[in-house]
Amino acid sequence: MGAKNGKEFISRINQLKTEIWVDGHQLKGPISECPEFKGLLKSKATLYDYQISDEHKSEMTYDSPTSGKRVGISFLQPTTKEDLKKRRTMIENWAFQTCGLMGRSPDYLNTALMSFASSASFLEGKENCFPENIQSAYERAREQDLTFTHTFITPQVNRASMYFESSDEPISAKIVKTTEEGLIIKGAKLLATQGGLTDEILVFSAPRLLPDPDEAFAFTLPSDTDGIRFICRESFTNGDSTFDYPLSSRFEEMDSIVVFDNVLIPWDRVFFYQNPEAASRFFSMSSFHPYTLHQVITRQVVKTEFILSVAMLLIETINVGEYSHVQGKVSEIIISLETMKALLDKSEQDATLDQWGYLRPSIVPLQVASNIFPIVYPRFSEIIQLIGASGLVTIPTEKAFQSEIHHDLVQYLQGATKSAEDRVKIFRLAWDLTMSSFGTRQTQYERYFFGDPIRLSSQLYRSYSSTSRFSMIESLLGPLDCSLE
Repeated sequence: MGAKNGKEFISRINQLKTEIWVDGHQLKGPISECPEFKGLLKSKATLYDYQISDEHKSEMTYDSPTSGKRVGISFLQPTTKEDLKKRRTMIENWAFQTCGLMGRSPDYLNTALMSFASSASFLEGKENCFPENIQSAYERAREQDLTFTHTFITPQVNRASMYFESSDEPISAKIVKTTEEGLIIKGAKLLATQGGLTDEILVFSAPRLLPDPDEAFAFTLPSDTDGIRFICRESFTNGDSTFDYPLSSRFEEMDSIVVFDNVLIPWDRVFFYQNPEAASRFFSMSSFHPYTLHQVITRQVVKTEFILSVAMLLIETINVGEYSHVQGKVSEIIISLETMKALLDKSEQDATLDQWGYLRPSIVPLQVASNIFPIVYPRFSEIIQLIGASGLVTIPTEKAFQSEIHHDLVQYLQGATKSAEDRVKIFRLAWDLTMSSFGTRQTQYERYFFGDPIRLSSQLYRSYSSTSRFSMIESLLGPLDCSLE
């Protein structure tokens, strides 16, 4: 099959019989017609059309090493710096189509599955591990251009560091039985963004201290497998109007709880099970973090460029660019943008081949960037709010401009350089980006994209190389006895 188009994507999603619950009701009928999902699915369909268009397919696809068909570059296993550049260009192109606002555009989990396959050899010979299943899942996804959601977080019952679940019925998803056919999983996991809206779901255990062996597993399944239930949060899509909701009407990504009600996981779908060492070490030894961080930071750079353009357009519209405090605020966005871009460049420049022959971006610049963004993104939202000020409150709707008060709006809501209608469009864009339910979810999403920011900084501290750390000091003081470290 190879890379698909948007129509094929929508058709395939509509054919699924996935159990999805929205606002206490089970979804019936085609998923693409559901008000909560149709804007997102339409936007994703445009990504697939973009991918195979004559104008862009050379930058978005490559020849499959097995079938020879054109497949998405998000599946490309890089062995050279040129390959990394190809991947970055492809990620940027899709991110520009979504203004960087779609955190789970298909390339994210395509990248994750590619990284698993690139490191699958690590699991060879280990108990209850099936690296061949990872390779077959990757090849199936590449050749059929499958879409994925994923889930790995345990429910927030008790966040104490030494909490052990003791309920009679499993809360966190775990293995309750092994059979000749496969594993039986019961319980729940969080937080599947676009849960139920993809071909398959990738499930794996987050590395934990003293994990329960029955919670140490990884596998993929079709989203409509019997016993899997997706329970959605409240939708942040407030309407279809791209005038009133320019972003949420297009890019609202539903988040869901995934319930496994005695779900059978066939053996050929299992990556590993009941192996805590594999569950913890595979992610640190594999290329998962370098490749997925490379994808994420690329998208976040594009998102920052979008935010900067919104800020500059607000300034132009109401002519506040002469004020030093406004210039200072925008400079904060510029500094963050150029810092992120430089770190991304450095990750590619310092890329090295791993033990399996694949070129990994340097992890340290990417870790630094992933520590920066959760801090600066809430500030970006605040800056947009401060520039827009009361203008972000006085934003009438599209219907108001079509009513008998149209003349009042045209007269009193015009901008210094824009008509009243264009001014309101721009300010509604800024509002949807930073103040609507969609916008505030974006802020929280970026705060915790790769987990607790404190843990991210601790990981950077622990992993940062100590090689020659004290060489300059020793040149002044002489050799130091480090035996007590």
